[in-house]
Amino acid sequence: MKALIQRVRHARVEVAGEVVGGIDQGLLVLIGVERGDDRARADKLLHRLLRYRVFSDEQGKMNRSLTDIGGGLLLVSQFTLAADTGSGLRPSFSSAAPPVQGEELYDYMLAQAHLQHAQVASGRFGADMQVHLQNDGPVTFLLES
Repeated sequence: MKALIQRVRHARVEVAGEVVGGIDQGLLVLIGVERGDDRARADKLLHRLLRYRVFSDEQGKMNRSLTDIGGGLLLVSQFTLAADTGSGLRPSFSSAAPPVQGEELYDYMLAQAHLQHAQVASGRFGADMQVHLQNDGPVTFLLES
């Protein structure tokens, strides 16, 4: 699994003009599910997301996690993160999980996030989404499990 995380001041996801999820300060996380991914990888990735230290402490150093600051977590499925871009001029999606598996793992991770963190929002799997955000920093990292 891959997660592109962005530290945000606020973010929201719209589907057909309707806001389906939004957060204030926290992490916008784009999730890509690949073939071979399973619940153990989803659990590991969620553990890292909640504890990854990307928020500043009193000295301005990135020493605080999402859990530490009590920030929002916005999870958005992002099929294109699973693309193979190693060669050519067009991405290949042969390494991406089939839609049924991708949705199952995304839903699983979302359910686990709700159990482990107070402020969780999401996009809508497979939908044409518009993501609005104010990146804070900018701070962006790619995590893989």
